[in-house]
Amino acid sequence: MIGTIIPRPIALVTTVDENGRINAAPFSFFNCLSADPPILALGVENNPDMSFKDTGHNIRMTEVFTVNIVSFAIAEAMHVCGAKYPRGVDELQQAGLTAMPGTKVASPWIAEAPASFECKRHVTLELGKSRQIIMGEIVYAHYREGAVDNRLHVDPGTIDAIARLGGDTCSTIRDRFDMLTPKL
Repeated sequence: MIGTIIPRPIALVTTVDENGRINAAPFSFFNCLSADPPILALGVENNPDMSFKDTGHNIRMTEVFTVNIVSFAIAEAMHVCGAKYPRGVDELQQAGLTAMPGTKVASPWIAEAPASFECKRHVTLELGKSRQIIMGEIVYAHYREGAVDNRLHVDPGTIDAIARLGGDTCSTIRDRFDMLTPKL
């Protein structure tokens, strides 16, 4: 299933723990669910012993998180953030990424990301013992300069997002085409 439902956008999620320490982790079980209200969802799994991984723990403790869209330019840094560091290690620092203070939430956004969405936890759905779907309401958005035009449309080329295909394989979205809605 995982290798069939593709491409999947990649969120580099930043959180802080109850002591203000930064955590960053990539998620390809991620997508937008609603524009009004602006809701996105993350599929978060637990550790093998069923304890919460850092992202899930931090969101439970602080009720906030930030989704940073991963562009091709920061793909390697995102990969560094995905290593299994001990709790309390700042993955952004390890990856050479710049943490910017959140505007509406305590979790930082990443300066190098083409778009970042500050979120407040809306609801969490428990899926068995090992996974949760965390839905967040976007309360503030940051966009790279030039990514949004005067009609408030986002230029996909400027975002240059990557996607996960399955296993270790990722892709870009550079091959695009338009399909107009048929007129009846």
